[in-house]
Amino acid sequence: MMWYKVLASSAMSAAVGLPVAVTFLDTFGYIAQVMGVSMQPTLNPDRKTDYVFLNKWKVRHFELERGEIVALLSPKNQDEKLIKRIVGFEGDVIRTKNKKRGVSIPKGHCWLEGDNSKHSHDSNDFGPVPVGLIYAKASRIVWPPHRMGKLKRGEIHEDRYVVKQNPKVTLFPNP
Repeated sequence: MMWYKVLASSAMSAAVGLPVAVTFLDTFGYIAQVMGVSMQPTLNPDRKTDYVFLNKWKVRHFELERGEIVALLSPKNQDEKLIKRIVGFEGDVIRTKNKKRGVSIPKGHCWLEGDNSKHSHDSNDFGPVPVGLIYAKASRIVWPPHRMGKLKRGEIHEDRYVVKQNPKVTLFPNP
């Protein structure tokens, strides 16, 4: 009869623990592996894999700033997740990587680029991105240990061509 008590106790723990864990992951965030070279040198600088905390709580009201690193669903393939830096917001005019034309960012959109512009699939390829595709901010490197620390809002590199910047951006104003 002892196995019955162990099984009942385990089932009760799972019944309480699982919803708490799911709520935490859906509300606050989780740790994710960053793959690829598109965010070098900020992430994966030595071609080894970084793990970051993706903070979902910070994007619940779309309080985003230029220079922040965000996680999003790819606008071309909703099954693919990307991590990029915010370069511009609605009302900004961005000169694309090939420097041939300026792109005006429409309402509810932003311009995202990888730090490694030669190896990044980003807004230079697919244009302005709906802000609603952003689901988290990358707030900390949590692994490897020698790289642990907060990810600071980065300066927009000089090779990112912001022609005109909208000084006051309110993506979704409170009524």
